[in-house]
Amino acid sequence: MQLFALKAEARENLGKKATKALRAQGLIPVVLNGGSIVELPFNGTLAAGEKLVEIGNNKGLITTDLVVSQEAVRKLIYTPDIFAVELEFNGGKKMAVLKDIQFDPVKDTVMHIDFLEVNDTKPVVVEVPVKLEGHAEGVKAGGKLTLSMKKLKVKAVYTEIPERVVVNVDNLALGKTLQVGDLHFEGLELMNAKNAVVCAVQLTRAARGAAAAAEK
Repeated sequence: MQLFALKAEARENLGKKATKALRAQGLIPVVLNGGSIVELPFNGTLAAGEKLVEIGNNKGLITTDLVVSQEAVRKLIYTPDIFAVELEFNGGKKMAVLKDIQFDPVKDTVMHIDFLEVNDTKPVVVEVPVKLEGHAEGVKAGGKLTLSMKKLKVKAVYTEIPERVVVNVDNLALGKTLQVGDLHFEGLELMNAKNAVVCAVQLTRAARGAAAAAEK
């Protein structure tokens, strides 16, 4: 994945009024999830923006509330590319991936962003764009190549996640499909249903006509 550097500020005023005021200034509330898990009761000190969320079994998860500007995340959001995000705040840096975005249904501006903290030992699930390569046999026979899944969910440590999942279609015959279960990539686990169709070579009228003529 490409690296995206993003500066953020800790957010401690979490009420609706404070959130509305931030958005009016062109700022976006952000939550960094996936932080440290601690034993409860917690006797340590939380940094600016951090809060403790109880997750059961006498354990709590530390998450961080942040704020970023609309302009700062424009190239992160409005792109088909995926990024490992280097979040800089509270005088330090943490690596994260984009988990969820909420848009205003009318203005289409970003209302909220969830990031997931990552490291080089814990696998995460990320949607990766699919790129088809090669010349399908079925297309040479008059068929039409279609892409049904523009992205695949892959599981791996973030340092092993590619910018694209490349699928070779050279051997894809007329009327045939490639399913998730047909694909294998070193170091990646595909999380979509195995029978989900990634791409296919569909029969066209011309191909049907040629096949009918050949049978006569």
